[in-house]
Amino acid sequence: MSGRAGDPDTRLRISVVVPSWRDSKNLEALLPVLSQLDRVAEIIVVDASGGGESERIALANGATFIATAAPNRGEQMNLGAEAATGDVIVFQHADTDLEDAHLAAIEAALNEPEVIGGAFFRKFDRRHPRLKWLESVARFLTRHGGTLYGDQSIFVRRDIFMALSGFAKSPLMEDVEFSRRLRAAGKIAVLDPPLQSSARRHLRKGAWRTSIQNGLFIVLYHFGVSPHRLHRWYYGSAESRPERDAALSS
Repeated sequence: MSGRAGDPDTRLRISVVVPSWRDSKNLEALLPVLSQLDRVAEIIVVDASGGGESERIALANGATFIATAAPNRGEQMNLGAEAATGDVIVFQHADTDLEDAHLAAIEAALNEPEVIGGAFFRKFDRRHPRLKWLESVARFLTRHGGTLYGDQSIFVRRDIFMALSGFAKSPLMEDVEFSRRLRAAGKIAVLDPPLQSSARRHLRKGAWRTSIQNGLFIVLYHFGVSPHRLHRWYYGSAESRPERDAALSS
C-alpha cells in the first residue's frame, strides 16, 4: 500500500476531506492552496451551509462538493470518506493550514507499514502570542497518548478508517471519540511541522476564558454529557453567528 515518496507512480494517493459550515471565507483561503499541491489526489468538501457560495468556491478549485442538510461534523466527514478514492484520507478543518511539507510528512510516516494514521502537532496563530505556552503543553500531551483533535488534521489509511466504521455521527467531540479508537487500532504517528489554526475564537472571547471553556467541555463529555447538548452550548444560536468558530481545542 505504501509507495516511495519521490515516485509519482507509487506515491500514496491522498484524499483531503474538508467538512464546512459557514466557512466560505476559510474555503477561499484553503482550497486554492490545496489545489496546487501535487500530493493531493482529490479534495472533497462536505458542506452544511446551504446556499451556493461554498459550492462555487469548491468547484472553482476542482474539488468534489457534497451538500448536507444540517451541520454534523462526524457525519459530514463520513460522507466525504465514502466518496474518497485515495489510499489515505486527511480530515482537514477549513481554518487550518495544510502545506506540501505536511503531506510529505504523511507520506514518509506511512512508508512504515505498521503506521495506520496519526495527526500533527499544533501551532497557534502568531497573532496571539499569549497562546504560545499552550503549544508545548499540547505537544507533551499528544506525544504521551493524548487525544488527536480535529484541528490537527487527522489522517488515516482508508481501509483502516472503513474497518473502524468511521466517525461517530456527532456534531461535536467526534474527534475525541475517534482518536481513542484509532490509537487502540494500531501504531499512530504525530508529526511535524506543526499545524497552524485560526485563533479567531480566542481573539474574540479571550485566551484564558476560551481555554478553560474548552477544557470544561471535554471534561463534561467524558462525564457523559451528550455531544448534541454540548454543541448547543458551545455554538449557541447558529442563526446569530455569521461564520463557524474554530474547532474545539485545548
